Amino acid sequence: MSQTLMPLRRSTNVQPEPIEQPQYLTFRLGGEIYALEIVHIKEIIEYGGLTEVPLMPRFLRGVINLRGAVVPVIDLAVRFGRTETEVGRRSCIVIVEAEYADDWHDLGVIVDSVEEVLELRPEDIEPPPAFGAQLRAEFIRGMGKIEGRFVIVLALEHVLSIDEMAELAGVKGQSGQELES
Repeated sequence: MSQTLMPLRRSTNVQPEPIEQPQYLTFRLGGEIYALEIVHIKEIIEYGGLTEVPLMPRFLRGVINLRGAVVPVIDLAVRFGRTETEVGRRSCIVIVEAEYADDWHDLGVIVDSVEEVLELRPEDIEPPPAFGAQLRAEFIRGMGKIEGRFVIVLALEHVLSIDEMAELAGVKGQSGQELES
């Protein structure tokens, strides 16, 4: 039995699907609200089980065992040049994926609390301030406007640059030579 295939025709009254807006996870750190694109977030876990590693830079608070994998945990406040994060009852560790040497690695980030997941349209994100910000300029992707307040949208590739953090820790780089501290 032979079947005839009919060409598919697109109806002229079909509306194109709207383009999805990027989603961001917002969290608190030292009284400020920050945001990271949700595509970089793997999971959020309760704070705990942290093993300190001797002779590491202050921003590396330790490591955790995440289903058999050793995951370094970064104190984002220290990375921003502030004092160590005070762990409270709402503190948690956000597991993110960071790219390094053409591969993706899990890193934990300590935050005071996780707020919400929200959508930000590109027109709702202002460029970072030219001066006066308390963070390095390359750490800020932009300032998101949400209901009359600003949220600092972080540039994950700079905030959690494994190359830069390894250099600060004085570990060996890809070439095998010790990096300067």
